[in-house]
Amino acid sequence: MASKNQHVVPLGNGWAVKAEGAGRVTVITTKQSDAINFARGVAKNNSSELIVHGKDGNIRERNSYGNDQHPFKG
Repeated sequence: MASKNQHVVPLGNGWAVKAEGAGRVTVITTKQSDAINFARGVAKNNSSELIVHGKDGNIRERNSYGNDQHPFKG
């Protein structure tokens, strides 16, 4: 079974960590940095990807902590 990617998304005045495809959020924080740190730990433990969204909801950053399907070859 594939591990679920972790998304950091805006939620009201705070930030939420949500597993991809999940109906509920994992954790809610007041600071984006706290949500990113939490989600990074989960992504590392699950060998999945961390996807950070900005206040506008658009993806602003991606980090892979698993088997990257498109590794850097430079």
